[in-house]
Amino acid sequence: MALSKVTKDDYEVRTDYKHINVRTKTSIMEDGKELSFSYHRRVLTPDMDVSNDSAEIKALAGAIWTDAIKKAWSDKLEADKKALENQVGE
Repeated sequence: MALSKVTKDDYEVRTDYKHINVRTKTSIMEDGKELSFSYHRRVLTPDMDVSNDSAEIKALAGAIWTDAIKKAWSDKLEADKKALENQVGE
């Protein structure tokens, strides 16, 4: 009876800003048979550090998060911040 923990990521790219939606499945296995599993979801944005992620996620981020995408995301965050400040100041 050997227990093991296995994780597997799947992902999809969404929005104009190329957000990477990552779903990690963690399975508890006994002799190759899955006893239980759970999911964890997270969203990666172009301003995030993915250096601790899998090689596949790092490669994907490197390919789709171009300088233009990073700038567009940064500009959007700045515009959102200014809009919020204007609402609070009213």
